[in-house]
Amino acid sequence: MSVIELLHSRRAIRNYEPREVEREKIEQLLSAATLAPNDRLREPWSFFVIQGEAKQRYERIAFDFLQERFPTKPKLIESSIEVVKNTPVIIMVTADIASNEADTKDNEYAVCCAIHSMWLAACELELGFVWRTRGVGLVHDQRSYEFIGSPEEKKVVGTIFLGYPIPEELEGSQTKKRTSYEEKTVWL
Repeated sequence: MSVIELLHSRRAIRNYEPREVEREKIEQLLSAATLAPNDRLREPWSFFVIQGEAKQRYERIAFDFLQERFPTKPKLIESSIEVVKNTPVIIMVTADIASNEADTKDNEYAVCCAIHSMWLAACELELGFVWRTRGVGLVHDQRSYEFIGSPEEKKVVGTIFLGYPIPEELEGSQTKKRTSYEEKTVWL
């Protein structure tokens, strides 16, 4: 499949089979991430792979977060936690905070590219992938920083949920309508 075909077929997959993802495949995704473009080759990314006992701890902080955020929506909390429980691998991705704002922003952009590189590699490896920046991704919550060891020089950019997609997830996926580049482009 060409890169352009892969970009057209890429989907956010949120529901996974109850089977482990091989470490070799996780490592392939991490390796793909490090090929992303990045200013002055700073390689500003760090990856925190969450499985096993660590995932159980993550479930608890996600549950606490959801209870605080949605105290009157127990069904939403329950369905969101089920998604976390049924996700075989979670990866928190951070960007280095630089000594100045411009470099810090460049680092965040590079990490976004790294995450997208992982997503495309996941498609090739027949893995489901979704990049979460809100909700159970805990990207904007202090608990995520504490969970990964409170690195002051890091900013959480995204939380990846990863696994083998359930067949229904693939059957139901269809190309979503996108606004044409023609409506978003000015030729100067």
